[in-house]
Formats: sequence, structure tokens, C-alpha cells
Amino acid sequence: MRLDSIASCTRILALFVSVFQAIVCSAQQSSDDIATSDPVAAAKMESRLLTNISQITVNGMRAGEGYLSDDGNWIVFQSERSPDNPFFQIYLMNLKSGEVERISPGHGKTTCAWIHPDLNRVLFASTQDDPDAIKKQNDRLKLRAEGNEPRYSWDYDEHFEIYAYDRLAKKYTRLTDATGYDAEGSYSPDGQWIAFSSNRRGYDGTMTAEEQIQFEKTPEFMCDIYLMKADGSELRRLTEEQGYDGGPFFSPDGKQICWRHFTSVDTAEIMTMNVDGTNKRQLTHLNALSWAPYFHPSGKYLIFGTNRHGFDNFELYMVSADGGEPMRVTHAAGFDSLPVFTTGGDQMYWTSTRSGDKGGQIYSANWNHPVALKALGLDDASDIARHVAYLCRPELEGRLTGSEGEKKATEYVATAMDQVGLKPDAPDGTWFHPFTFLSGAKLGLKNQLTGTSGDKSDSFEIDQRWRPLSFSKSGAIEPSSIVFGGYGIVAPKSEKFAGYDSFAQLNVKDKWVLVFRFMPEKITPEQRQHLATFANLRDKARAVRDLGAKGLIVVSGPTSLAREQLVPLQRDSTLSGTSVAVISVTDDVARRWLKLAEKDLNELQTKLDSGELMAGFEIPGIKLGAEIDVEQVTDQSRNVVGRLQVGPTPSEQVIVIGAHVDHLGTGTSTSLARDDEKGQIHFGADDNASGVGTMLEVAEELAAQVKKHPGAFRRDFVFAAWSGEELGLHGSHAYVADLQAKSTAGPAAAQASSIYPRVAAYLNMDMVGRFDKALIVQGIGSSDFWGSQVERLHVVTQLPVKLQKDTNLPTDATSFYQAGVPILSAFTGTHADYHTPRDTPDKLDYDRAAQIADFMEQMAVTLSMSESPPEFIENKVASAPTTARTGARAYMGAPPDY
Repeated sequence: MRLDSIASCTRILALFVSVFQAIVCSAQQSSDDIATSDPVAAAKMESRLLTNISQITVNGMRAGEGYLSDDGNWIVFQSERSPDNPFFQIYLMNLKSGEVERISPGHGKTTCAWIHPDLNRVLFASTQDDPDAIKKQNDRLKLRAEGNEPRYSWDYDEHFEIYAYDRLAKKYTRLTDATGYDAEGSYSPDGQWIAFSSNRRGYDGTMTAEEQIQFEKTPEFMCDIYLMKADGSELRRLTEEQGYDGGPFFSPDGKQICWRHFTSVDTAEIMTMNVDGTNKRQLTHLNALSWAPYFHPSGKYLIFGTNRHGFDNFELYMVSADGGEPMRVTHAAGFDSLPVFTTGGDQMYWTSTRSGDKGGQIYSANWNHPVALKALGLDDASDIARHVAYLCRPELEGRLTGSEGEKKATEYVATAMDQVGLKPDAPDGTWFHPFTFLSGAKLGLKNQLTGTSGDKSDSFEIDQRWRPLSFSKSGAIEPSSIVFGGYGIVAPKSEKFAGYDSFAQLNVKDKWVLVFRFMPEKITPEQRQHLATFANLRDKARAVRDLGAKGLIVVSGPTSLAREQLVPLQRDSTLSGTSVAVISVTDDVARRWLKLAEKDLNELQTKLDSGELMAGFEIPGIKLGAEIDVEQVTDQSRNVVGRLQVGPTPSEQVIVIGAHVDHLGTGTSTSLARDDEKGQIHFGADDNASGVGTMLEVAEELAAQVKKHPGAFRRDFVFAAWSGEELGLHGSHAYVADLQAKSTAGPAAAQASSIYPRVAAYLNMDMVGRFDKALIVQGIGSSDFWGSQVERLHVVTQLPVKLQKDTNLPTDATSFYQAGVPILSAFTGTHADYHTPRDTPDKLDYDRAAQIADFMEQMAVTLSMSESPPEFIENKVASAPTTARTGARAYMGAPPDY
């Protein structure tokens, strides 16, 4: 920058000082601003985006720069409220209780605080180590007492350093140690990085003579944005353009930084760049003092303050993250700036003088995100990404059915439904439809297993050599002989495959049946998909029960490479009881029994793994008796149900649109996590945060359609976020059962199971975030209606589709199909991260998810507008539907294919 340009920086930074002066002084309103001429009209204009405006801080001469914790329960801010210190100190307020604690030590100057994601560390800038800190504040107090205190200004004290305060240890850690102003810091979303502003370059001897002259007049002239690790290491400079760069904040995904940059005389503009300093972009061109930018959690837009309406009249504006024309947010007289959003994006906090007090204070308001999006003309993909990001937050801990994390997830979905205009539609008039489910099982004290051979007996240690399954019959089983039944699968003949019967010509009546745990390892993917319907342990138990067996014995076998030889006794989709005993034994136990029949466990499994059937046989010379004591545990969970009413009264028929919100927590028996991933959070981004996010986008778009075309729709839309899907479709099954129970078609004993046509159709979204080559549209065999409509929408939306007639699906659509409802389920396929901690939000294709939302929305519109509902077709060939992905496991390193 040339000397004449450098000199102009004095005027530029003088304007920056006016920002803080506006906080102190009663603001001067611009004569042409509506806030002066018509405050009522101004408040009405603000209400488009801001409602329930409330003042948060009231104490002290002034307070401002409030920044929120990730969980939304805390706000950290700077305030002048101590009688013995005329400078800002840092305070932390509990937004639930209103309690306030001081974070800074109480002496020196402080500014710009931030709460670490761990909720313990607090970042701020301070001159607390300045040897003259106490003297400076005493000198200022003396001037104040004499009435000679200078007008408020920011002095960029060279003793400002950045500190992290540990609230538990009550310890300060100094993170910077360079002469110069180090301040305006913020943590990255993951807490690993800090961005801050510093003019340290003005003290390192590298300035030119011209720069030195200007720096002595305006030290802020040399402020640049820096990045460092949260411990102060790996420091790097991100900006090099001359002029003031400050106030850096990270984007919600941590990939970008926004900041303010003084560009020319009388102007400061809003900027963004990648965290490595590349791709710098100027978002605003207002030729005014625009500053304090902050990303909305959706990542679609930023909010900032600007004085474009008058020198001291700062208002909030928002602008797309890609730039474009900014849109005005506030219209009140005075100062409105320093805005921040809550993590959910539904509330905003900012600093304002709107109360008329001399100093600024912190305010909050509800934020209307949908209106903001429409005002800025933004697309849908980021909305889905925002929903997914929240549902995959670590504090939700994988959204296990009945857990606190799942409760937070359902609260979030209910709030999102409310924001887009749905009304509660649970039976009790709330958003939540409760249900009871079997959440687990535990071993009682009476479990015994004894094998008798001649006059010898062998007792097997519980949990070491054997274990009952969670759904086993309890009680005594008299000593009975054992037969071997291969993989224990009974599957009927299909168009492509011959029948498979492990018990053909094998007498199992009143005997134990020993079977392998999974299914043949080396069959084709197509045959595996065919057998998967009949290969879960409940199906195997049902098969031997129907043949009159005493019990089922499950062994993993050496070729299965099972992580645990004994079937875990944990949350499972097969928790309801059965009328036969079901136990698992170790390979060693089964190997010893088979030797009595002169058979080898490894050879038997290897032969069966090819897909060939072999005759079962009896194991001679041993009888097995047992005492089984399994106690099942029940728990409570809930679905979220909202209705979009299309007419003046609720319609008799509805279209139900759903997706399951639960996942695996830190791992259940269906987890496919590697050994080194055990106990880690299963985030479930694709399965099924993607489906919930897409469903909410469909809800938002349909709400807009209904408002835009009143009277055009015949059937209401009911949206549901199911829980308990991963444990066995518990939530959707309970909802359907409640609908069946409320039927008025005669006495309860005579009621038909069908809830059609009251539920005219069900649309499901389960795992729609990993688009590969096509959207897999499942369940079209449930109605002739689907084929032509899918083809039409394929052309309209330009979305590649693949059709599957199968109605026997391991997802919530099955609950509705069993009740006689035509179903259509959207699915983008499995992948190597399925049911592992690696299923994370960064791997989703949000643009394609938005296309899928458009596809399903248009299908829903067609269903609602059609004169008659689609006609249900019962799939006569399908067996009893599998109610969960219980038997899912990876074969040859590949994920299961549904």
C-alpha cells in the first residue's frame, strides 16, 4: 500500500472506533430510516425473521459480544460491571438458571471470548499479564471520578494475549506470547484450531519505513488473521493484504473462516476464505462499515452488522455464503450488531442499544430460518446437511432407541416439524407417540447346561462355553438327544432359486437341533439375498419349533470369522420370547459333540459354505439338559408425528411419509464395527439421519405447496420419525397397531388388520444419502400405481431410478405393508460404512438427497391429488417379512445387500 493509501487508514479505523462508540452512546438515527418515522412498522418488518425478542443482560454499564456454547446452555460475553475495573471483563452465563460467573481474573482489559466444544475451556484475550494493568485501570477510574474520562475507543493494547481458562482446574493457560495485539479469537467446531487477529507483524522489525509511520498512528493497520492449534502450536498467517483484518469465525463444517476487512476509505466488507487461507472472497459491496459476520448453522448464509443506513445506525443484514444481494434483518433505531446463532439455527443473540440505555446489552430472539432461505433464494441441500449434522452430533451418542441421545433427536425433529408448519398429530395431541419395547435381556441366577454321556456328565460354564439367546424360552429342558441341521435354513423355491431345506428327511421332534449361526459363506450375492430373509436366528428357531424340536443350539463355526463365538445377550431385534429353548455354544463345545458322530466341525461348515445341502444326522451317545433363566427388560421410547393439513378440517384419508430416527448408539448386535472400533459412536449419517433430513425437506416443500395451492389437495400428509427401527421396527409397528385398535369396523375380534384406505399410501426414506448410480425404489409390487408414476417422475426430476418389486423390506415400510397399505421406499444402497462408526455426515451426497426429496415430494403431491388412492396388491409369494436387519453381516469384506 502506498503512503497516501496508508494515511487513509486513519479515517478507516476511526470508523471502526465509531462502532464501539455507538454501543456507549444513544444512537443517532438516520432521518430516512423507518425506525425513526414509524417504530411500529419497523417492529413488524423485523418480525418476519425475529420473534420473541428478549433482553438477556441487564447488569453493568454495557455488555456485548455474546457467544454460545455448542449445547446452547451457556453464553460467554464481555461486560463492564465491576466497580474497581473500568474495562471489560469476561463472564459466563447459564441460560437455564441465569447464574453468572466471571471467567477473567478481574484485572486488566479483556475481549472476545469463546466456549470450547468440551464446555470446560473458555478462550479470551486479556492484558492480565501487563505489569501496568492495575495502574492503567486505576488511572482510568480516577479520570472517570473527575469527569475527564475520554470517549470510548479501542486501543489495540500491545499486551493483549490469548488465554484458555480451564473451569474445572480453575487455571489459565497463555496461548500466545508475542509483542502485539493478539485477540478476537474463536475455536473451530471440533475445538482443534483457533483463528484470531494479531498485529504482531508491527513489532517484529519487518515493516517498511512507510508502514512504520502509519503503524505508530494506527496500530490496527497491521492486523491479520492467524490460525493456530488449540494449544498454541502450528501458528500460520492467513491474510497478507494491508489493512485491518479481524473478527474471524469458522463455518459450521470448519472448512471456512469469515472475517471483516477494511478495504478502502469509509468501508469495511465481509470476507470468507478456506481455513488454509485460499479462496478469499468478498461477499459484500455495500461501501459502508460492514463487520461482525457469523455463519448460520446451515452454512447457507451469514449475518452481519452494517451502518449503511447512517453513521451510527448499525443494522443486521444477512447474505448468502456465495455472495449476492444482502437482505436486511433489523429495523430498530440504534446499534444492532455482533450476531450469533444457536447450534440448531432457530435462535439468534446479538448486541443492541434498542432499549434506549446508554450502553449496549445482549438480546435474543427466535429466528425464522425458512423465511431467511426464501428471502435469499437458497436451495435445499444444505437444509438436509444441517439436519444430518445435528442428528450425528456426538452428544446424541448414536441415537439408540430409548436413550437420552434419541430423546434429543426426537426433540429436534419435533422442533423442525413445527418450524415448517406441521401440527402435532400424536394421539394425545402432542408431537410424541410413545411405545413400549423390549430393550434388552439379562441372565438370571438359574442358568445351567449339562451334557450326559453314559455315566459321565459335563457342566458347561455360563458365558464362557454357552449362553442362552435373549428370546429363548425360560425354564427346565429335560435331557434330550442332539441332531445336526446344517445352517438351519428353510427357504421356499423362487423364480430363480430352488428351495433350501436344512431339515429335509431329518427327525427333530423332541430333540435339540445344532445349526450354524449365519448362512453359507461362499454363495453368490443373489442367493445370499434370497436366503437372508430366512437366515436370521428367529427364523431358525421358528423352523425347529414348527417341527416339534425341544430347542435350537447355535454355533458360529470356524469359517464365519465371528468376532464373538457366543451370540451376545444385548439389545436386539429378536427380543420377544419364543416357545423353544435357544442357546449358543462355542466352537470347541460343538466340535467335541460332533466327534461322537465321527464328524469334523470345520469340514462340515466348509462343505455347506458352497451352498450345497447335506443330510442332517443324529449325534449319538449324548443327551443335553438345561435350565434357562432369561429376564427380559422393557423400556419406553417415542415416535415423532406431525400432520400437514390441506383443508379446513382433517381429511379422512392420509398419506404417511416416514423415516427412522434411531440408530445403534455405541454398537448393538447388528454392528459391523471392526474390533478397533468397538464402543465407538455409530453416527448413522446415512442410516438414517439422511432419511430424516430428506423427510423434513419434503415436509417443508409440501407445506409451501399447500400454502401456494389451497384447495388443490384431497389428503393430508402425516410425517413420522420412527424410533426402534434398528431393534425391530418397534415404533412403526406400534403406530400401525394403534391405528388398527382404533378401527370402527366392528368388534375388536372381527377387525381386519388393514388400515387401508385410511392410510392411502406410505412413503419411506431409509438410507438415501449415499447415491451411487441410481435411486433404488423398493416396494413397487405393493400396487400397480407405482410403476407409471415412478417412470413419470424419473423423467421430470432427471433422477436415475432402479425399481424393486420386493415388499419384504428390512425397514419401516414393512409395518404398513403388513397392514394392507401400498408402500414405496427410497434407498440408495449399502456401503462399507454401514452399521459402523464410519457412517459420518461428510460422506453424504446432499445434492442428490435434495433431488430425492423433490422426487418423493412430487410423488406425495400425486398421491394427495389423485381421485382414488392406489390399489393395494398382496405379494402372495413373499414369506413373513423380516422385521429388521438382524442377520446382516459383511461377507468377504462387502456390506450386506438388501
